[in-house]
Amino acid sequence: MKQAIRYTLGFAALAAVAALTACGGDSRSWYFPAVGTPPEATQPKVTVDDPGSGAWTVSSGDANQPTMGRYYAAANGKRLLALEDDPVERVNLLLRRADATQKWAAIPAPTSDLTVSFLRTEARMLATPDATALAGRYVVRLSDGSAADFLIGSDGRITAGSLSACRLSGSLVASSLPGTLSLNLDSSGCAGLPGHATGVLITDAQDAPARLRLLADDGTRTVDLRGYAERA
Repeated sequence: MKQAIRYTLGFAALAAVAALTACGGDSRSWYFPAVGTPPEATQPKVTVDDPGSGAWTVSSGDANQPTMGRYYAAANGKRLLALEDDPVERVNLLLRRADATQKWAAIPAPTSDLTVSFLRTEARMLATPDATALAGRYVVRLSDGSAADFLIGSDGRITAGSLSACRLSGSLVASSLPGTLSLNLDSSGCAGLPGHATGVLITDAQDAPARLRLLADDGTRTVDLRGYAERA
């Protein structure tokens, strides 16, 4: 009698599974539920040589046709590297690190692991820009060849000029990176520029006759604007 009961229960269980399958159920998932989640996609690794704190002119890539760059390194581990296209002397790759505990980020983002090794480094002695001394009107050239202007106040505030429909505004404050001011830049109606970007303002004799240069990004696109001093 006990054996007949066991058989009856066994047939009942099989019948229940068959019923679930017939109604669209999946007996395999009923017995073996999915465990875990798919692994996240691995982000490309960015590695950059580190000559140490300070401001540096660097070169990398092909020794016969090197890519030139500017490297700014703070004592707290914050870093910024701007690599330029030689023919147009415009930054086409920005690499930055918030501090020593953070990973490097490259803008635009690489599709595979990226290692930047330096062929040569040359230390630079750069004075820290002073917003009061920079106060005035500046004209920049946009990617489509058009011009725009903005004004820097003695308080570091950037306001739009009236030269064109491109409106540039933002602010400048002290930066831990040597030879720079920290930049917040907003733009509207400006060819090739993102609506908001962060970066630095630099003043470097290598950029003459430009009085200053804005290097920034929005996480996707780079900003490289040379500012030529004009009468307000």
